Amino acid sequence: MPEAARHTADATTAEESLAIQEEQAKLDSAGATAIAMQNTLLTPRFYTTDFDELDAISVEGVRDEWDPLIAEMVADPNKGHFRKTADWDHVDWDNMEPGLKKEFIDFLISSCTAEFSGCVLYKEMKRRGSNKEVTQLFQLMARDEARHAGFINDALREAGVAVNLGFLTQKKKYTYFRPKFIYYATYLSEKIGYARYITIFRHLEQHPEHRFHPIFKWFEEWCNDEFRHGEAFALLMKTDPKLTSGHNVWWIKFFLTAVYATMYVRDHQRPAFHEALGVDPDWYAHEVFTKTSAITTQIFPITLDIEHPRWQRNLERLHKANVDIAAAKTRGGLSGWLGNLWGSARAARAFAALYTIPAKRHDRPAEVRLQPAY
Repeated sequence: MPEAARHTADATTAEESLAIQEEQAKLDSAGATAIAMQNTLLTPRFYTTDFDELDAISVEGVRDEWDPLIAEMVADPNKGHFRKTADWDHVDWDNMEPGLKKEFIDFLISSCTAEFSGCVLYKEMKRRGSNKEVTQLFQLMARDEARHAGFINDALREAGVAVNLGFLTQKKKYTYFRPKFIYYATYLSEKIGYARYITIFRHLEQHPEHRFHPIFKWFEEWCNDEFRHGEAFALLMKTDPKLTSGHNVWWIKFFLTAVYATMYVRDHQRPAFHEALGVDPDWYAHEVFTKTSAITTQIFPITLDIEHPRWQRNLERLHKANVDIAAAKTRGGLSGWLGNLWGSARAARAFAALYTIPAKRHDRPAEVRLQPAY
């Protein structure tokens, strides 16, 4: 009988990884967990769906692309990777600039919550399903996401905080999404995650003086996991052509707009973090949107026109409205309520202006599968 793993990097299932993290929960911070528990438009959510509909998927129509992807995931190229090694430099948390420390911890908590959100959803599909092909996929993806969450928590513990993932599983609010919305949202989450991590990784390869924390050295392998997960959802969508045609194209456009806009607003809440990386948030957003748009042509029939004159202008308006909403909530009282109402109306108007920019249509390739190219 094989010896049980002692580190989340070596766990071969999500269940094994989570058991290890349960043992570490005594080190977790109530403050970090409270942040992870928040449910706002900008914070990662936990999802549930119609698992019977997912279980009914047939992958026979994409078998030629499906089997190589599953074989790659079964081979487990990143087993053992997500652990601290000699490349993990010392981090002087006590003397880190306070604004940067706050924003970086917020970034790590948000990232940990997002990774764990995927783990929870995928693990539940594996538990609830009977479709051998689909449950195998979700078990493999749950394994990867559990490792990522565990690795981020290792980094957070150095700062004296961590997220109690077991508590989140039991107490965080779950949002119901129909399976097709899970496909769109999760596919985009995985692909934009790849684009975000690889953009930072390549930038820091060229400018190592801005690598203020060692976790960035692990981003290349990390984003390759994200890329594979996105490939899986692309193939799931390809099993039913209706998912990417007809009225569903409007839903695709909605999710593209929402994911891009949310990323822009959230990143602009962390000016000290991006300054420390030596990255202009507007440049970074455009790089990520460009990469993600190029990737999504594999399955989506449209891309957003991120060069349109209304695009950047209304992203900035959305960000300004979000800043004003946050200030109004802090202010409270009648003035705060009115400020929140006015800011929300401006945010809705800016989002509508983004959504109504005509999309670019294109022909899709016969074969969906891609390999990381950035």
